[in-house]
Amino acid sequence: MERIDKINYYLNIATECLKRGTCLRRNFGAVIVKNDQILSTGYTGAPRMQKNCIDLGFCIREKLRVPRGSNYELCRSVHAEMNAIINVSRIDMLDSTLFLSGIEVSTNEYVKNAKPCKLCRRFIINAGIGKVIVREAHHTYKEYLTADWIEEDDELLLNGVEINDY
Repeated sequence: MERIDKINYYLNIATECLKRGTCLRRNFGAVIVKNDQILSTGYTGAPRMQKNCIDLGFCIREKLRVPRGSNYELCRSVHAEMNAIINVSRIDMLDSTLFLSGIEVSTNEYVKNAKPCKLCRRFIINAGIGKVIVREAHHTYKEYLTADWIEEDDELLLNGVEINDY
């Protein structure tokens, strides 16, 4: 048996975590790691004590045909990244790495062009996480440095034009 590298090891764990997800569209699993130690895991699901979409038998975003990447406030689920972050103190997460894996429920394939949503990016930045690694295919992934998100600060853009230009 061939030994896998550490990045795919943690991405495999994130992929196992997503199997607990309860979203009818796409499920994600997240693992926060620092100094080669797992600090926390998370998966997509409704807040504790509330019914999940799989229990209700429908997804409101699906019913309303809400496109991917918009109107997350309509979603019942807490994202995997958020669920992983809320279980660890910030001091422990400073300069850690978050591993993220997502599967499309309808096809059972990895989510194409997956990355944390804008809200999750804010949580990740505030948590002090230094890097996010997202699975693209079985052995391929993309790395994001949170410092780049801070530098880009897309919230200061309006239709590609800096707000300061107004």
